[in-house]
Amino acid sequence: MVRADRIWMYNRLTSNGMLNWTFVTGVDEFVSFAASKPVFMNGEKIRCACENCANRCFQNLDDCKLHLYKYGFIPNYFEWVNHGEPYVGNSSRQVDDDVDGHHHDPISPFRQCVYDAAGPELEAHIPEEEPNPESKKFFAMLSSLDEELYPGCDNHSVLSMMARLLNIKSENHITERCFDSILELLHEALPSGNKMAKNFYETKKLIQGLGLPVEKIDCCVRWCMLYWRVDNALLNCKVCGHARYKTRRGSGKHKMIPFRKMFYFPLTPRLRRLYASRATAEHMRWHHEHVCDEGTMCHPCDSEAWKHFNIINESFVAESRNVRLGLCTDGFQPFGQSGKQYSSWPIIITPYNLPPWMCMKDKHMFLTALVPGPNNPKQNIDVFLQPLISELVNLWDYGVDTYDVSLKQNFTLRAVLMWTISDFPAYSMLSGWSTAGKSACPYCMEHSNAFSLPNGRKVSWFDNHRKFLPPNHTYRNNKTKFRRNCVERRHRPLIKTGQEILSEIEEFGLLKVTELDSERVNKQISGAICGWKKRSIFWDLPYWKTNMIRHNLDVMHIEKNVFENVFNTVMNIEGKTKDNAKARKLLIDYFTKKYPKACSTLNQNQKKIVCDWVKQLKFPDGYVSNLGRCVDDKKSRLFGMKSHDCHVFMQRLLPISFRELLPKNVWEAIIQS
Repeated sequence: MVRADRIWMYNRLTSNGMLNWTFVTGVDEFVSFAASKPVFMNGEKIRCACENCANRCFQNLDDCKLHLYKYGFIPNYFEWVNHGEPYVGNSSRQVDDDVDGHHHDPISPFRQCVYDAAGPELEAHIPEEEPNPESKKFFAMLSSLDEELYPGCDNHSVLSMMARLLNIKSENHITERCFDSILELLHEALPSGNKMAKNFYETKKLIQGLGLPVEKIDCCVRWCMLYWRVDNALLNCKVCGHARYKTRRGSGKHKMIPFRKMFYFPLTPRLRRLYASRATAEHMRWHHEHVCDEGTMCHPCDSEAWKHFNIINESFVAESRNVRLGLCTDGFQPFGQSGKQYSSWPIIITPYNLPPWMCMKDKHMFLTALVPGPNNPKQNIDVFLQPLISELVNLWDYGVDTYDVSLKQNFTLRAVLMWTISDFPAYSMLSGWSTAGKSACPYCMEHSNAFSLPNGRKVSWFDNHRKFLPPNHTYRNNKTKFRRNCVERRHRPLIKTGQEILSEIEEFGLLKVTELDSERVNKQISGAICGWKKRSIFWDLPYWKTNMIRHNLDVMHIEKNVFENVFNTVMNIEGKTKDNAKARKLLIDYFTKKYPKACSTLNQNQKKIVCDWVKQLKFPDGYVSNLGRCVDDKKSRLFGMKSHDCHVFMQRLLPISFRELLPKNVWEAIIQS
C-alpha cells in the first residue's frame, strides 16, 4: 500500500526537468531520520537508498543526498526499514535479508543519469572537492605548459608543440642529433621570449611531467625470469644460470648491457588520466548509465558474464567509476615477412567503461607490456605478465586515489580484468590448456572423442558434436551419414566453473612458470595425466575463479582460417588444399575406392578468371586494402591477406566469385555455411 505522506519520494522532477522542492525537503527529512538511528549506521555513514546503491552501500550524509538527487529512491521504499523504521507489512516492496541481518531491497535496473536535466537547482547541492595532491600537481603542470609558445602565438602551446615534434620524430625515425638541430633552428627562428625546448633532453623532461612512465625490466635471455623486485639484484638467472649482462668496452668504461629486456607501461597512471580529461571523464560512466532494450547487446555490459560479475561483486559495482578491462595479445613481425624473422608480443589493455564508439579506438587501447623476441615466448608469457598482474591485484584490493574532473570529486578507483581475447594458439599460452592433440577442445576437454587419421596423421573432430544434440534426436542413431556404424549415446559435457577448474589444477599439482622447477614438474603432469600445461598466472587474481568467461577467442582469426581453408580448397592450391592424396585415401574407409575429381575444385582456366576478377575490383577508401596486390599470377592464388580482408572477401565477394564457376549445389553450400 502506498503511503500518502510519502508520495514526494517519487515526484523528483518537475515538468521542466528541475528538482521538485518537496522532494528536496523530503530528502533532508529522510537523511535526518536515518542519522538519528545509530544502530543502523556504519559510524557516521548511513545506507544510501538511491536506486543505484539500493541500500547496500554506506555513504556519508552529503553523498547520500547527492545520490538521491541524481538517481531517486529505490522503487516502493515507503517504509524505511533499513534505516530504523519498524516494518508493519502493508507495503508492496519486497524485503531480503542482508549478510548482517538487516533488510534491503533487490537491485533494480540501472536508470539513466539525469544530472544534466536537473539543471542549476541540483548543482547547488553537489559538494565540489579539491583535487588530491597528486592530481593538483598534475593540473598545475598542465596549466603551466598550456601557456602560449611565444607572445601572440594562438596555434600551439608549449605542450602541444613538444608532443607534435616527438610524434614526428617517432614516425619518421629521426635521430636525436637531427632532432637537437631542428629544435635549435626553431628556437632561433621564433620570436624572442619563446619557450621552445633547446634539445631532446629538455623535451623528455617536459613530457615526463605528464606522469606516464615506462619501466625497462631486464629478463633472462631464455625467458625464465625477470630481474624484478626481490630478484632485481641477481646477476645470473636463478632458473638456468645464464648471465644477466654482457660486458662491452666503450669510452674506457665497462658498460653492463643486459642480454634482453622488456618494456612495461604502468596501467594506473593512464586510468587516472581518463578521469583527469574532460573529454573522457563523463564517458567513463556510460556503461552504468546507458539503457539497453531487453534481449539486445550493444556493449559488453549487456552480456550475461558482465551481469554475473555484478551479482558476485556488489561492493565493486557500487562505484560506477570503477574500471572494467580486457586483455588481448598476439605476435607480430615488426620487420615484415620478407625481413628478419623476429616475433614480438604486445599486450594490450582496453577499458570497457567507455561507449562502443570510443573503447575500440586505438587511443584508448593501452600498450601495457612489450614482450621481446626474437622467438615466441609460448607458455613463458606469464613471466612477462608478472608486473601487470601485480598491478591488477593492487587495483582490486586497495585501489588508487583519483580525481574525477567531470563531477569534481575524489574517489578510490578500482579496476578488474574481465577476460582475455586471443586466437587459439595464444589461448593456450594465456589459459594453460593445451590446444594440440585429441583434447584440444577447451569445452569437451577429457570428454573429447577426436581420433587420429590413419593416413594424414592428423587429429580429426569429425562426428564429435552429435553428443550436443537432444537425447531423442534421430541423428544420434544414424549409422550412415556420420562415422560408419557408429551411434551416439553420450550426453554433452558439463561446463566447469572457475572454482572447479582451479581445484583440478591444484589437485594435479601444476606450478606457475615463475616458480622454480616448474618446467620439469609440469612436463611430467601434462599430456600423460591431463591437458593442462601449467597453472596460469591469471589465477593469482582474487576474482578470476568467479568470472563466468575468462578467455575469449578472436572471431577475426577464426574467420580468416575458415576462409583460407575454403578458398584454397576450391582453388586447389598445392600444399594448402584439404582435398589432397592423403585425404582421398581416407575415403576408402568411409565411401568408395575411386578418386574422381572433386566438383568443388576449379581448373587452371577458372582459377585465372577468379584472379583476374580480383585484380579489377575497386572499393571505397578505407573499406578494404588493395586486394590486387594479393594476387599471385604465377600460382593463381591469393596471399598476404589480412584478417579484415578475409572478412570482406568471405562476407561480400565469395558468393559472387564462385557463382558461375561451381555447380549450384556446391555454391549454395559454400555461401550458406
